[in-house]
Amino acid sequence: MAEWVCRTLRDGGLEGEHAPALTINDTISCSLGPFIFDHILSQLSSFIVSQKSPSNGIVLVAFARSPLYYEQLLKSKGIDVVSSNIWFKVLDCYTDPLGWKSKLVESGSIKQLSPGSSVQVKLCKNVKDLDAILSSVLELGKELSGDGKGRFVIAIDSISEMLRHTSVSSVAAHISNLRSHDRVFSLFWSLHSDLHEKRATAALEYISSMKATIEPIVHPEDRQRGNSENLSLMERNLRRGKFCVHVKRRNGRVRMMFEEFHVEKSGIKFAPVSSENEIIAQSLVPKVQFNLQLSEKERDDRAKVVLPFEHQGNGKNIEIYDGRKSLDDTNTSVEKVDSSRGEIVYFRDSDDEMPDSDEDPDDDLDI
Repeated sequence: MAEWVCRTLRDGGLEGEHAPALTINDTISCSLGPFIFDHILSQLSSFIVSQKSPSNGIVLVAFARSPLYYEQLLKSKGIDVVSSNIWFKVLDCYTDPLGWKSKLVESGSIKQLSPGSSVQVKLCKNVKDLDAILSSVLELGKELSGDGKGRFVIAIDSISEMLRHTSVSSVAAHISNLRSHDRVFSLFWSLHSDLHEKRATAALEYISSMKATIEPIVHPEDRQRGNSENLSLMERNLRRGKFCVHVKRRNGRVRMMFEEFHVEKSGIKFAPVSSENEIIAQSLVPKVQFNLQLSEKERDDRAKVVLPFEHQGNGKNIEIYDGRKSLDDTNTSVEKVDSSRGEIVYFRDSDDEMPDSDEDPDDDLDI
């Protein structure tokens, strides 16, 4: 399922459509969003290098980690970094986000800033100016194709860092403009959702076509459990999690997919949700004073209940009185019933009488 998400970003959108966009949400209970971001970035880089994607390259906006980190990441995945200047550009918002270091360089207090990476990097000295960041991203994207008409992928490693310096509405508006740009092929970004208000995460999820939520396998929230057991569960969540994806389709429907993943030294391994973890999750349901499940006897008793309008199958012909016949026409007689039971017998006085509220006056129509 994670591979399906990567292929969707690899294939991009059609001409005239908004580019597909992915939001990667994580929380402190399972803070593995950066690993998912690295996995998707590596997969898309591999597709572009092997010419399996129509995209010309990737423009990475680095807020949370240095360009050198991403260079080492691509090298560890066996991707040729020497040729990365052709298809990989970095807008460095990590080294000097507010321009303080540049002022120290000008005053001679420190040496000239060096990104320390062989990939092509453009330094951003004011992360508060989103217009300048937008222009820099589009400029780097044009450099990926000789004629300036190629399409490219945009990756933002931390929207949370952007929201530290600018408003939600401004960030959402600029990302929406990037998504509707005719040169943008696809976008994906990472967000620490528990650091922001619900309206901020809702706004970013609204402008994305896919939302990936990183959830813990087991929630250590039951206070009745011991601290040692909660600690063990938290340690499991440091390397394992559940990858939940919500996809917005063109017809308006939302498709939900689930998958487990495990972080290893070699990378991330994805697998279907195991029954073992489902059993563990069920065992963590808090004890209540009422049953949430039916016993075998209760199931049998429920199956024996005869519904009000269900034929009881007593072998007699089914006669449904519709209120239009008199007692003489039906050739039936009212049997004497037990006085302990109540019964209501009603016959319509004439055919001119209006039908009751529970009768259908159009029951003779073939609808």
